[in-house]
Amino acid sequence: MTSFDELAEARRTWLQQILRPWCGQATRRELLKAEAEWVDIAGKVDPEKTLWLWAWSRFPELVHENLGIEETSRVEIQTKDGKLYGGFPDARKSLRGQLTIWGCELTTETQTEIGPFAIDDVVSVRRTGSVH
Repeated sequence: MTSFDELAEARRTWLQQILRPWCGQATRRELLKAEAEWVDIAGKVDPEKTLWLWAWSRFPELVHENLGIEETSRVEIQTKDGKLYGGFPDARKSLRGQLTIWGCELTTETQTEIGPFAIDDVVSVRRTGSVH
């Protein structure tokens, strides 16, 4: 590498091909470690708009690429213990790798705040509808 442009391109490539995929598979524990050093790792970017967005992107139906956790679509969440929950994600309360939804366990009909669910405990997310 001999020019600044080459250096900048190498950095962009590293962010997209190494760091972003790592976020998509890392455990919450590892993501929290990375968050503490995020300025040194990723630069002057908001961890909520990069680290945590990239981490939750392992569930594509949960996120909007530019906005983060998508609140306008109803989702069904399955957790490691086999339980199913349905509701609308609450992006303001879903922080640092923990997801909160407004909805119900699918075996009941009682609407309430549910969670938070750690990213490691979520097995799948399926979009089931949207606000009209």
